[in-house]
Amino acid sequence: MYRVAVPLRPVLLAGITAAAMLAVAGCDGGAIGADTPVSSGQSFVGHSYESTFYQPGHRPLAPAVSGTTVTGAHLSLTAYRGDTIVLNFWGSWCAPCRAEAPALGQLARLLQARGVRFVGIDIRDEPASALAFMQQFNVDYPSISDPSDEIALDFRSTVPPADIPTTLVIDRDGRIADRVFGASTYSELLTVIDQVIGQRS
Repeated sequence: MYRVAVPLRPVLLAGITAAAMLAVAGCDGGAIGADTPVSSGQSFVGHSYESTFYQPGHRPLAPAVSGTTVTGAHLSLTAYRGDTIVLNFWGSWCAPCRAEAPALGQLARLLQARGVRFVGIDIRDEPASALAFMQQFNVDYPSISDPSDEIALDFRSTVPPADIPTTLVIDRDGRIADRVFGASTYSELLTVIDQVIGQRS
C-alpha cells in the first residue's frame, strides 16, 4: 500500500490513528512510538507493508538522534546532515526484519556513493544478538542500540513508528519524507529513496 500525505496537521492526526490501529492489529497492545508507557515482552511486529510519503513543504523535522551503537561507538545523525538518511527500526527477534535485512544491506552499499546513509535502531535487543543478526544478513551500516524504546519515543510528536520494522527516509534537510511500516523490498525502498533524492523539502 502506498499513500501520499496531505499537509502535516491532518497527516499527523491520521498517522496517530493509523498507529493505534496497527498496534491493535499486529502488536497485542501498545505502539513503540506512542506517547504511552511501553512494557517489555510485547512483540510489536508488523505484518503488512504501508508507505506514507510526505510532500515537500509538509515534512516534519526529524528529532536529533544519537546513541551508542551495538559495537559500542557513539553515533549522531547530525554527522550525516546534508545526506539522505534511511533510518530502520528493527530487532533480531523480528521475523519481518530478517526478511528485509538483505535488501537493506544491499541498498546501503549501492547508494552510499549517492549520499545515502543507512542507520539502524535496534529495538529491545541484546548487543550480541544484534551483532549476530548483522553478520548473518551482511548488514554493514551502524545500528544504535535502543533497548528501552527511548529513540522510538523521540518520534512520538512527529512521525512515530507504530511497530517494527519501520523505516523512515529523512531528506537532506533533516525532514522526514517517507515512513514505511512492515518489511521493505529492494525495489519498493529504492523507488522511495530515488523520489526523495530528487526533491528538496
